[in-house]
Amino acid sequence: MHDPRIDELSKQLVGYSTAVKKGESVLIELFDAPPEVGVSLIREVRAAGGTPYVNVHNLTLSRELQMGATAKQFKTIADVGIYQMKKLDCYIAVRGGMNTNEFADVPPAKRKLVAEKTRPLMNERVNNTRWCVLRWPTPAMAQSAGMSTEAFEDFYFRVCLLDYSKLSEGMAALEKRMTEAEEVHITGKGTDLKFSIKGIPGMACGGNFNIPDGECFTAPVKDSVQGHITYNAPSIYQGTSFDNVYLEFKDGKIIKATANNTKAINQILDTDEGARYIGEFAIGFNPEVMEPMRDILFDEKIAGSFHFTPGQAYEVADNSNRSAVHWDLVNIQRPEYGGGEIRFDGKLIRKNGQFVPKDLKSLNY
Repeated sequence: MHDPRIDELSKQLVGYSTAVKKGESVLIELFDAPPEVGVSLIREVRAAGGTPYVNVHNLTLSRELQMGATAKQFKTIADVGIYQMKKLDCYIAVRGGMNTNEFADVPPAKRKLVAEKTRPLMNERVNNTRWCVLRWPTPAMAQSAGMSTEAFEDFYFRVCLLDYSKLSEGMAALEKRMTEAEEVHITGKGTDLKFSIKGIPGMACGGNFNIPDGECFTAPVKDSVQGHITYNAPSIYQGTSFDNVYLEFKDGKIIKATANNTKAINQILDTDEGARYIGEFAIGFNPEVMEPMRDILFDEKIAGSFHFTPGQAYEVADNSNRSAVHWDLVNIQRPEYGGGEIRFDGKLIRKNGQFVPKDLKSLNY
């Protein structure tokens, strides 16, 4: 039986997130997602007057390609993808997959090669299309979240179908404050960071880029980051699980990195020069996402969290850092996670996960 919530989600993705208009071309990419999702999206794009195109991917096959990846092969893959992307107006990706660690045994050198060669394709998509990316619920995701499959599906649709318009006033206020701020100071358990965001705009995201959504991001001035941070949310990157990540900075550069797998984290940070600099600072505030589940599209939106991202900067909030890496690592500042404060130019913005200024309180969980 077809789940009507799939059609509700398609309407939100097509009508709100990417705002498809008559005559526009839309690429739908399905990564181990069920065909009924693709069917629903195709129909919704047509109903909006757009023309749908579909790419279907299988993670098992993708892993096998990466195991023997060559530079020529993945440059060709990226070139073909860029050619296709330049013909499009909108992009919607639905990412499923039963095993979140599917790429764990791909050799680090191959992962680095693939990331380097495909980064231009991601940049083309991010910078030149209206796009939205979301995960699809699977038993593996439910297990990571500590839920039954049925309970996780209910959680998934509740989060993804959130009425983001209710957050719009608070998001606009946070975006303005972030754009006007010069210095940021973040403190918390195992964390004391100072950096500048002067001249780099804030960008509020409320269902327009990722589903689930609920963040406002910018980037630190590249060489301004000083101090250290301990991330208390677990992470999976390039198929490897990481816990207790600790980074230490001097003049913007990560000079020390440790984790449960210190060797692996330093291999990632040695991908290229930009991987040891921060490309994004963002504050998360989705009221429906409260606990980490090793899925970054959810975890980076956790209410009371922020993420501080080694690697590539977004061109819409650019500090000039370029890298094949973009790793959203998350710190949760709610009291049960140790608390913490965020200050803009000395003014307290958020304490223990709750926004303090009156114009931001609508973003509190």
